Amino acid sequence: QLQLVESGGGLVQFGGSLRLSCAASGFTLDYYAIGWFRQAPGKEREGVSCIKSSGTTTNYADSVKGRFTISRDNAKNTVYLQMNSLKPEDTAVYYCAARRGFCSAYYGHYDDWGQGTQVTVSS
Repeated sequence: QLQLVESGGGLVQFGGSLRLSCAASGFTLDYYAIGWFRQAPGKEREGVSCIKSSGTTTNYADSVKGRFTISRDNAKNTVYLQMNSLKPEDTAVYYCAARRGFCSAYYGHYDDWGQGTQVTVSS
């Protein structure tokens, strides 16, 4: 059974850093693009970043460019999201999701999702 598990969320102060992990089990990530999404209370789920299966292509939302870095370690079947210079507006539940093929910023294009990890940034 295909499963994604996020970890690494928590409470951090303004300007702090966190590294989220998305570990896959039941399948190999090698052939999947992995996206990170976030959803704040009362807001729609939005794409944050995505990395292609080969790892050669990465995409970022304008709001996180220069602060967040996505990477993958296929040997560990894990994708990471390094988040630096965090702001209160980054507060949300962060999800990772998998899809075959290319990256997409639209959550409806992803087939499999993790349960989410809460990130809270205090001002």
